[in-house]
Amino acid sequence: MLRIERLLPPAGQARPAGATLTLPFELRRRSRLLVRLDNGEEAGLFLERGTVLADGDELEGGDGRIVCVVAAAEDVYVVRPTAACTLVQAAYHLGNRHVPVEIGAGFLKIERDAVLRDMLERAGALVSEESAPFQPEPGAYGGGHRHGHDAGQAEEHGLAQSVFALRHGGRGT
Repeated sequence: MLRIERLLPPAGQARPAGATLTLPFELRRRSRLLVRLDNGEEAGLFLERGTVLADGDELEGGDGRIVCVVAAAEDVYVVRPTAACTLVQAAYHLGNRHVPVEIGAGFLKIERDAVLRDMLERAGALVSEESAPFQPEPGAYGGGHRHGHDAGQAEEHGLAQSVFALRHGGRGT
């Protein structure tokens, strides 16, 4: 079994891939996972906790091979604005519910959820069902969404306090 423990930093150009790994978003946000590469080979992902793989990311196998990540087509809703609802309004309501959202030119994309669809349609948005790759925004600080009190959260809290202090005066703690 191929052991994959390293996400490679972005290169200026694509490296020659030895294999591809197609995964839906739900599995691309797991750091420990048994998978099958697209060629059928079994592999184990042992990535740093909190790693969220994106379409086009490159991983390095224990044998030196490069494995290219491919975002699988999934059942998603594509949300488009109407005169009654802007994308900003729709994004606000989705963000308020901590929903992973992909933001594109003139659309939002979310995982299918009938309750969210109803909410968005009541707000006036056009919601269509599609099968497409899903690549949600990584979060305000680029590291995914956290609710716990890990080391990164303390650092993010300090950064947020500093930004607040710069914009509103006073001290950030």
